[in-house]
Amino acid sequence: MALSQALLDELWDFGDPAGSEARLRTAAEAETDAATRAELATQVARALGLQERYADAEAVLSTTPVTSAEAAVRVALERGRLRNSAGDAGAAIGLFELAAEAAASAHLTFLRVDALHMLAIADPEHAAEWTACALDVLEGTTDPRTLRWTVSLHSNAGWAHYDAWHTDEAVTEFERAREAAVRWGTPQQVRWADEALGEARTAG
Repeated sequence: MALSQALLDELWDFGDPAGSEARLRTAAEAETDAATRAELATQVARALGLQERYADAEAVLSTTPVTSAEAAVRVALERGRLRNSAGDAGAAIGLFELAAEAAASAHLTFLRVDALHMLAIADPEHAAEWTACALDVLEGTTDPRTLRWTVSLHSNAGWAHYDAWHTDEAVTEFERAREAAVRWGTPQQVRWADEALGEARTAG
C-alpha cells in the first residue's frame, strides 16, 4: 500500500521540521504496512535533513528497507536532497536523475515531477529544460494534488529569471504560478505568488 500524499500533507509542516519529524516517527511506529512504513522513514530523514542533521538522516535512509518502487524512489530523492543541502550538487543531480527514471518506470507521476523539480534546483544551468520536462509530464495527469506542482515549477522559474534581471520573463512565470495556485494550490501559495508578482513588477 503506497503512502498517500494526503496523509503526508497532514504530517508535514516545512516551517517546523522538528515537529514534523516527531509526527512522522509516530506515524511510522504505528504503521503496520511495511512498504508504507518505509516511505514514512524516508520522510523522517527529510525532516532531519531540514534540521541540518545530515548524518542522522543518512543513517535513517541506510536502514530503510526498499520494499516497494515508491520507497526506492523516495530513498534516492531524499539522498539527493541531503547531498544538495550539504553543498554537493554533483552527487545530488545523479540521485535526482535516478529517482526521476525510477519513478517514470513505475508510473509514479507525483514523485517523478518532484525529482525533476529538484533537478531544476540542483542543476541551474539546465533548469529550464528540467522544468519544461516536468510541465510536460504534468500534461498527462488530472489529479489536482499532482497538478499543484505547477505552482512551484513556475515560481522557481520566475525567481531564476528575477535573479538574472529578466523581469518581464519573471512576471510571466509568476503570473502562471498564481493562476496555478488559484486552481490547485493553497491560500498561502496564492499569497506568495501575489508577493512575488508585486516584487517583480516593481523591479521592472
